[in-house]
Amino acid sequence: MKRVLVTLTTAVLVASLASVPAEADHAHPPGPVHAGSTFGWGRAPVNYKFVGPLDRSRWEVSGRGNVGNQHGMLTLLADRNSTVRATEQTRGRAVGRWETRIRHRQYVHRTTPYRVLIELVPAGDRAHECGARNVALTAYTPGGKDATHYIHSRPDNRYVARRALNLADNQWHTFAVEVTRKRISWFVDAHVVSTEKRDAALSGVPFAVRYTMQAEDGRRMNESRIQMDWLRYWSLKNPNKKSTAAPRPKVGTNPDACAGRR
Repeated sequence: MKRVLVTLTTAVLVASLASVPAEADHAHPPGPVHAGSTFGWGRAPVNYKFVGPLDRSRWEVSGRGNVGNQHGMLTLLADRNSTVRATEQTRGRAVGRWETRIRHRQYVHRTTPYRVLIELVPAGDRAHECGARNVALTAYTPGGKDATHYIHSRPDNRYVARRALNLADNQWHTFAVEVTRKRISWFVDAHVVSTEKRDAALSGVPFAVRYTMQAEDGRRMNESRIQMDWLRYWSLKNPNKKSTAAPRPKVGTNPDACAGRR
């Protein structure tokens, strides 16, 4: 009976029209305070607000589950078996600032939680090399106690740091990354938390944004969703109004890197 109720609940969520004004469901912290406003990046020239039907010319969807706009939010609703992704379709940008506002919800908690990933990945048809050149705005497990951010660079470099964070259901957070020719900085809820300047970390590849709910192979997953209130991109035209000095990530090895196109 519980399983039937969960299935019906998610079906209703997916089928519902975007008839509720976006602000009606978005009035939780951190609200208008985010890295873009705090650090003075100005007006974002690229601003996805996710109103109306999902623009499939801008977003490629993969995996079983449901992906679409709901109440002004990009929503990924995963079943209990499959990884679900939405990838921005763009020629890519090698430098700039990306920020998004996200929350998650698990409809059941008795099996395995999905892994939530917000990444910059090589844009277009460029080789992904098993994530060997990805930059994560964040990677976390719902219900956990910290969020990870990282850089992957060739051949198998991994630069990683973690931030303690409230990752309970329906808790809004903003995650941002600033990529320049000389450094990468991360921001969580309008605070700079890490900055990396080592040359080997900077790949120079043009990036696209990818949202993922990642399942574990062979495991039964908690039926879940993530919702993105907005996604914005800024150039580096406006200098930061505050310092981006912060601890640098730890260096490690990326065991999943490869030379293929996966």
